[in-house]
Amino acid sequence: VVRRHLLQRYEHQPFISCLAGFYSCRWKRYQRRRTEPGKCCCKTVNQPRISKAFCFSLIFLYMWGEAKNDYNNFDWYNYGNLGFWFLWSVLLLIVAAILFMYITLLLVLAMCLLAEGQQLYLHWSHKIGTFLVLGFSITALFILSVLWGDQWKTVRLSFQITAPYLHIGAITIMVLLSWPVALHAIRADKKVVQVVIVGPYLAILLFLFLIPLGMYSPCIREVGTLGPKPALIGHRGAPMLAPENTEMSFQKTIEHDGDGLETDVTISYDGVPFLMHDTTLKRTTNIGEVYPNETTQNAAFFSWDTLKELNAGTWFLKDKPFSCMGSLSRADQNQAMNQSIYKLSNFLRLADSQNKLVIFDLYRPPEKHPYRNSWINRTLEVILNESGIKPHLVLWLENDMRSFVQSVAPGFQQTMGNKAPVEDLLMDNIVKLNLAYTEMSSEDIQKYAEANITTNLYVVNEPWLFSLAWCSGAHSVTTNTVHMLKNLSQPLFLM
Repeated sequence: VVRRHLLQRYEHQPFISCLAGFYSCRWKRYQRRRTEPGKCCCKTVNQPRISKAFCFSLIFLYMWGEAKNDYNNFDWYNYGNLGFWFLWSVLLLIVAAILFMYITLLLVLAMCLLAEGQQLYLHWSHKIGTFLVLGFSITALFILSVLWGDQWKTVRLSFQITAPYLHIGAITIMVLLSWPVALHAIRADKKVVQVVIVGPYLAILLFLFLIPLGMYSPCIREVGTLGPKPALIGHRGAPMLAPENTEMSFQKTIEHDGDGLETDVTISYDGVPFLMHDTTLKRTTNIGEVYPNETTQNAAFFSWDTLKELNAGTWFLKDKPFSCMGSLSRADQNQAMNQSIYKLSNFLRLADSQNKLVIFDLYRPPEKHPYRNSWINRTLEVILNESGIKPHLVLWLENDMRSFVQSVAPGFQQTMGNKAPVEDLLMDNIVKLNLAYTEMSSEDIQKYAEANITTNLYVVNEPWLFSLAWCSGAHSVTTNTVHMLKNLSQPLFLM
């Protein structure tokens, strides 16, 4: 009797065998008797867990994919805490993609087995895998939300570009699901089961029907209303093509028709302003080889004679600070290896000779530094007396002693680093705002433009984000990718 019962239940079905094998690791035996549509054919404890893991992994993958614009900031943050450079951002993206593909495969296998009327028995290894995907996604989302909450603003901005495409994709999925949902609902033996099946489906359809009412994007506009392409300001030069804040980096920006140059200014112990972003010299020079005991010393406590002897380029070829740098020519590699720390005066002369705008963050020296209280005066002395740069090319960003700066250098373009009422900006003679791209608002940009106050957004690297800034009316952007964005003739998502 037992033998006859087994022969009645099992037979050779290659397609179902593969599905059950991958899902349940049951390669030799699989159920022959089909479960009628509308009846429960799975263990309720497993399917919700797979669905949750799929949803959370999708959210994290989308969020981290849209965060690509700021990967360098993420890696720089980890460098500051770990003490060594590694592209953690790319590794995290790869892991997120692998986990999402894994959980998606499980979900597709489950749907195929259900379509064949087979019972679902998730193998214990997949149960562990599902738990790991769910735990990893939730943990990663929580940590990033706590440490890097501004990234959700990037996600919100991305919807202004991707929402129409996500909407079409969601409708397509619902269309594909319509037949199996209808089949299970019609054949369900209880009204309650029918409501449970059809209710959520109709609710989602209604939600998708109403979504277009809430869609907004500055890239959906009337023909002929698009403003000019934003000017491109090289962020520390062209840091994907050459070591940041070096002469080569700024030369690369000029070669690729950048409109301006952005940098960071520190003052040496003997009063020479030079270009350096970090507070220490560890990441972007060979200080660890020349002075291994001084790697944690503030860069401002070194004399210029010491600073000018350091190599500021070999790290670039060794660490490769960006994931999409590409390969450099042999000539560029040789040039990069011979870069040194750049003086502010030389930087300004280069910008003046090429008629390029300059904007810089001016770092106040630390306590016990001889120029702690005269840092602005010393910087102005270099700009006005040593460099000879035309005043209108200088976008003055530092807010301290702004009235004094205007009195001695009235030709500077006064720039503010945060939003403020138009009346206050005009009172301080502000002509430009320098804002993080997460503060992008087409309404605010237009409001300031009507008062002849232009807007620069930083740091905009990805084409989709640059397209959004273009459609929003931004006058210029600070970017690491001048060589890429200069090739865009119109916004990518203009509708």
